[in-house]
Amino acid sequence: MVTKIVPNNELKKVAKPEQFEKSRIKISSKRQITIPSKYYEALGFDKEIECIKSNGMLILIPVKSDESYFAEEILKDLINQGYSGEKLLDEFKKMSRKVKPAVEKLIEEADKIAESASVYYADKTDDIFGD
Repeated sequence: MVTKIVPNNELKKVAKPEQFEKSRIKISSKRQITIPSKYYEALGFDKEIECIKSNGMLILIPVKSDESYFAEEILKDLINQGYSGEKLLDEFKKMSRKVKPAVEKLIEEADKIAESASVYYADKTDDIFGD
């Protein structure tokens, strides 16, 4: 779900007025805003939002944590394997504990590959264009 903060003169260009629920939000002296609780809860905001500026609009998108993404994927996989009830919960806990170390290992390997590539990098554009 996407929340858009749109200037009044842009509303008609973006979508039909009945698709919007309009609310006025004050901006503090520190340039901070408070998202009304009904929007916060309805859209599933948590600790971070993604903020996009486009065509005179500010678009605020709830950020799902990587943990919730992995949780959904783990649950799908375990359900497809036939787990349910307490056994599903037990297997989910086991798999969830493995996610962080696996991601850290992937990042470490990617860093090594990037470091190696930068040491042995050779620009081949001269060979291609004959300069």
